[in-house]
Amino acid sequence: MRIDRGAALGENRAMSRIILLTLLACILAFALPVSAQPAQAPFIVEETGQGFDTLADAVAAIGGGSGTIMIAPGRYRQCAVQEAGRIAYVAREPGTVILDGVACEGKGALVLGGRSAQVEGIVFQNIRVPDANGAGIRLEEGDLQVRESLFRDGENGILVANDHDGTIRVEQSTFSGLGQCPEDQGCSHSIYNSGTGALTVVRSRFERGTGGHYLKSRGARIEVTDSSFDDSEGRATNYMIDLSNGATGTIAHNHFVQGEDKENYSAFIMVAPEGVEHSSAGLTVANNQAGLVPGLERRTAFVADASGEAIRLEGNRLDSQIAPFERRE
Repeated sequence: MRIDRGAALGENRAMSRIILLTLLACILAFALPVSAQPAQAPFIVEETGQGFDTLADAVAAIGGGSGTIMIAPGRYRQCAVQEAGRIAYVAREPGTVILDGVACEGKGALVLGGRSAQVEGIVFQNIRVPDANGAGIRLEEGDLQVRESLFRDGENGILVANDHDGTIRVEQSTFSGLGQCPEDQGCSHSIYNSGTGALTVVRSRFERGTGGHYLKSRGARIEVTDSSFDDSEGRATNYMIDLSNGATGTIAHNHFVQGEDKENYSAFIMVAPEGVEHSSAGLTVANNQAGLVPGLERRTAFVADASGEAIRLEGNRLDSQIAPFERRE
């Protein structure tokens, strides 16, 4: 039998073309970007993997259970109300999640009424409401932990309801450009614990206040340590720490600078100015440093007390213009 060499050569060439085209198709398939996959939702419940377009929907999905909402970087004109459960609100990258200018229920960006809440790495800014009492976080029930968060350029940073009796812990967070005292409305503050529960503030910074107090607490227990209160650029501010109805605990290893533009410069720390409801016996104010901005001439007190109880002061390093202690009626 004779073999048609021309026909065989043609078949081989055709087969080679098919193989080459197949290889090119495979190479292109791997090289092209996968654009058909949907983008990841900004709010993901870590335990279930469910994604949501709004923070409120993620909170509702957890409901009365427990869960962690991981939040993608971005600026969100959103707010949420937690009515139950234990929820952690966590920025995937600290400092990249901004809740900007929106308050739920005329109260705050996060209105918390569950069993507990944890907030990590979130920026709260421009939170204002008609009654001038808006807050980055409005805590109504349950315990609260805040870490590595920033509250800036609004009314209150954290505002706690007056019937709240849980614990509040703030770590490594900054409060900047907050507070005011409008003539026809109540004052707002960087932190205002108007409940009776314990407040702990650790390794945090308060600065550039725009009115009110930097930290005001009506709770029976206070711990403020390793933090700074920089009032050098403050405007119409009041006390650095106001323990409105007295408190026990510790204020230690903090740094205070009092600025010039004060509504009230008579003291850095005030104890029981609004009446005694809790014992202040044994309150310890120790190893703090306090001064006035350079060039400022005035007399003031580091601690002023209206409780009449024994307060322990030791190791505080004060400018010569600052009296260590004053008793007030």
